[in-house]
Amino acid sequence: MSDQIKWGILGTGKIATRFAEALNNIPEHAELLAVGSRNQDTADAFGDKFNISRRYTEYEQVAADPDIDIIYIGTPGVYHLRDVTMSLNQGKHVLCEKAFSINAKQAQIMVDLAREKNLFLMEAMWTRFFPIHVRIRELLKEGVIGKTNGITINFLAKPAYDLKNRFFDLNLGAGVLLDTASYGVSWASSLFGEPEAVTGLASFGESGADYQTSLVLRYSQGQLVCLMSSQISYDDKDAIVFGSKGKIVVHSPWYKPVKMTLHVEGKDPELISLPIDGYNGYEYEAMEVMGCIKEGKTESDIMPLDETLSIMKTLDTVREQWGHKFPFEE
Repeated sequence: MSDQIKWGILGTGKIATRFAEALNNIPEHAELLAVGSRNQDTADAFGDKFNISRRYTEYEQVAADPDIDIIYIGTPGVYHLRDVTMSLNQGKHVLCEKAFSINAKQAQIMVDLAREKNLFLMEAMWTRFFPIHVRIRELLKEGVIGKTNGITINFLAKPAYDLKNRFFDLNLGAGVLLDTASYGVSWASSLFGEPEAVTGLASFGESGADYQTSLVLRYSQGQLVCLMSSQISYDDKDAIVFGSKGKIVVHSPWYKPVKMTLHVEGKDPELISLPIDGYNGYEYEAMEVMGCIKEGKTESDIMPLDETLSIMKTLDTVREQWGHKFPFEE
């Protein structure tokens, strides 16, 4: 395999656009070779914007392209099972946008197939790869704030109100639990492992989706994570990791941060800046994926598949507590 990994992208939406920008920022490592869209005009516009030579109007054509090494799945979560399995069955490595799937049952099918095919698969939880979050893991391992007791996480972001878009349409897997709340659940998992207990409440809107949710998770060493997500409330994206001897305040937006303030008992607060000049942030997860593929690995140590399955089971547990199912679920 050459030093340059060749990518295909399924979908041309907002996140796919940002990921394409990121790949174009690291041309020494990545070539964005193909895009798949259900519409030729959309495929051409996306291709023109990012200098993509191959523009397909069928996702299957991207998966079948023999020159592509890996496919980025940027379609809505309700289609991830279809698109991931199709790509794996064509022998392609896959990076699948979060939420990885609609439920743990679907996630297990995807993971089992990747392992059967001996192909790389990872959930695209870009937050984990930001320099600030790498540094937080180091600080906690070093015990800088003493015993880590938990996190408070806010992710309030208000999209345009449109009952037909993926944020509100149940048929597209709408709701904040699988969208913004999944970031916080995943972050807590990366620090504390699988929760031993989880509970939550939701406010449901007119579409039947959870427009707001608040979760509390408890972990094996007594850590508590309090998480609030909303798609109908004014913007708030702050987070605090708190310990017995200090705290880390991650400045907004915590899920793609460039600054944090370290507070340690008896010391002056320390502002830590780790800028990502020239990047939009997706480059870090792309570099992780490409590094794994070059090393012959089928999973990332930072975002392993068993952890993705655990996260999906946690989200399933919350929905079971609510008695909430999507129209297409059995």
